[in-house]
Amino acid sequence: MMRKTFALLLLSALSIACRSGGDAVAVNAVDSSWPSPVVQRFTLEVKDAGTPKNIIFVVRNNNDYPYSNLFLITDLHKTGENRHETDTLNYVMARPDGAWLGQGFGKVKEIDFLYRHNFVFPSNGTYILDIRHGMRQNPLPGIEDIGLKIESVKP
Repeated sequence: MMRKTFALLLLSALSIACRSGGDAVAVNAVDSSWPSPVVQRFTLEVKDAGTPKNIIFVVRNNNDYPYSNLFLITDLHKTGENRHETDTLNYVMARPDGAWLGQGFGKVKEIDFLYRHNFVFPSNGTYILDIRHGMRQNPLPGIEDIGLKIESVKP
C-alpha cells in the first residue's frame, strides 16, 4: 500500500511538472475498483471566463480493465445555479487487437480524452464537474485514476 501511494504521488508530481504554466491538473485516485454510484468530483475555480479552454479527462488503467471502451456520464454546473449540462460519453481505450492506447510502461497506461474543445465558461465562479462511469459492471475494475486537465487554448 505504501509503495502504491508513493508511486501515485510520484506520477501526479511528474504529471503536474510536465504541464505548461497555464494548465490546471487534478487527479482522483480510484484504486482499481470504481463502484458505479461513486462520483469523481472536480471543483473548478474560473477566473477568466470568456477565454477558450480545452477540458481533458486523464484516465489511468491497468491490465485488469476488461473492456476496450469506457462510458462516462458527466454533470457540469456552476455552484448556486440550477442549470446542469449532462453528457454521456464513450471513449475508446484499446485498439481492435486489444493493445491499450495511451502512454506508460508496465501495467498502467495513461490516456487523455477530450471532453470539451474551445469551451468558454459563461461567467467567473466555481463550477463542479461530476464524473461517474456508465459501464454495466459494478464495481468497475482496472481504473486506477481519473484526472481532469484544463488547458488554455493557444491562438
